[in-house]
Amino acid sequence: MQAMDSLDSFLFSLSARFCTPLAVFVQIQGWVICLVLAIGWACAAGVRNREIKRIRDSMRRGNSFAFLCLDINELEHTRQVNLPRVSVVMPLKGFGEHNLHNWRSQITSLYGGPLEFLFVVESTEDPAYHAVSMLISEFEGELDAKIIVAGHSTTCSQKIHNQLFGVEQMHKDSKYVLFLDDDVRLHPGSIGALTAEMLKQPEIFIQTGYPLDLPSGSLGSYCIYEYHMPCSMGFATGGKTFFLWGGCMMMHAEDFRCDRFGVVSGLRDGGYSDDMTLAAIAGAHKQLITSPPVAVFPHPLASDLSFSRYWNYLRKQTFVLESYTTKVNRIMNRALFATHCYLSWGFVAPYFMATVHVTAALRAYIKGYPVDVTNMTSWGLVLTGCLSVCTICELLSMWNLTRIEVQLCNLLSPEAPQLSLASYNWGLVFVAMLVDNFLYTICAIRSYFSQSINWSGIRYHLRNGKISKIDRGKELGPDYSDLSGKNLHAWKTLPPKSMFVGSLAKSFVQWRQPKKYDV
Repeated sequence: MQAMDSLDSFLFSLSARFCTPLAVFVQIQGWVICLVLAIGWACAAGVRNREIKRIRDSMRRGNSFAFLCLDINELEHTRQVNLPRVSVVMPLKGFGEHNLHNWRSQITSLYGGPLEFLFVVESTEDPAYHAVSMLISEFEGELDAKIIVAGHSTTCSQKIHNQLFGVEQMHKDSKYVLFLDDDVRLHPGSIGALTAEMLKQPEIFIQTGYPLDLPSGSLGSYCIYEYHMPCSMGFATGGKTFFLWGGCMMMHAEDFRCDRFGVVSGLRDGGYSDDMTLAAIAGAHKQLITSPPVAVFPHPLASDLSFSRYWNYLRKQTFVLESYTTKVNRIMNRALFATHCYLSWGFVAPYFMATVHVTAALRAYIKGYPVDVTNMTSWGLVLTGCLSVCTICELLSMWNLTRIEVQLCNLLSPEAPQLSLASYNWGLVFVAMLVDNFLYTICAIRSYFSQSINWSGIRYHLRNGKISKIDRGKELGPDYSDLSGKNLHAWKTLPPKSMFVGSLAKSFVQWRQPKKYDV
């Protein structure tokens, strides 16, 4: 037996302190967070799984088009011709590796009613302008689509400016408007399913969906996946929800024509985040937000998504809480800020304590310290064992929800390359859980003390929760976006056609090639 050195003495002392009542409470709190997440994901998986069973039951009854509509009678011509007109507004910024596939999935919708697509860009110098122009020309005469130049925003974020400009240009007979981000990969029946719910429940104010992240393999991409997963519980209700995702929002077109509840003025006058602003308006006026169970969309992350780009994305997400529309909205954002920070570090702290317990126990075993020292570390190992069980339950529940959502996406897009869980690295998922929750609080505090943010080369300054100043300039931001790896900046001069066609061809080839998440 060796004499106890200073390092071992410190470890055993720290391990003992982590077994005091307060420390044990912190660790139990971590177990509860894990179990609550596991239960929430299990409930979300149940909602998605019921929809899978409904689709498969319909297919067994002879409905080959169950991925479009569970009741095949709804596909009769007499019913399809009476479907309302829908305007799809897509604010664009930059051009990346997944954009062509995403845009194709949107414009090749199998919705049977009148449909128009409005691609809205800031200027003709945006790389997205040339890419979309060529894509539209490819489908010339087959669909109603056009690209619109909105110009620079002056009172709100560029995305909101593009959305509102697109709404102004939509067809006068449009009954619904669907806002889509360019990283949304729709299913053939998505627009039809959203419209059917709006017709079934006219009281719906906003209908939304949620992305299924497909990590590219980097730690940054797994941090994004882990960051989005807890929110998936709020979108997998199969009906009413309080959550709203700006990547997919269907609303009544008339609400914008008459500025009902101030949706236009609320967005236009200092709006930074479209979904947070609209969610606040819905809450203030007690309006219904729903998310149908089929509204889950594959979201492939950039193949070169670095950790620094993940950090930039997290900065934008925490900065959203600094914007608000009313005093009540501000209080709710502050409560969400405090709760998220508390739970994030409350989740990480038990793992730090468990590391100390395990290290102390290993040192005691390897160096052959007396029984009284070993007994002192055994209580810490019991706490660590309980944390391990809770963590396994959490990861299994996360895996199960992802598995079911992958199955649902494959059923809803039978013609697309089938998704698979084979590429998911669950060891990296666990590491991402710790990294993301540790960094969130640091990032949120930084956002609290900084009232400005750089978003795609545009710096927005907030005052009293609204945008008060906008700075532009290529030198202000990176060349590529955070999640999709899109080229954000225009060419100084239009490149030769052969070079541009080659760029599009390369993107098309990347789309056709099997990805890591394909079978």
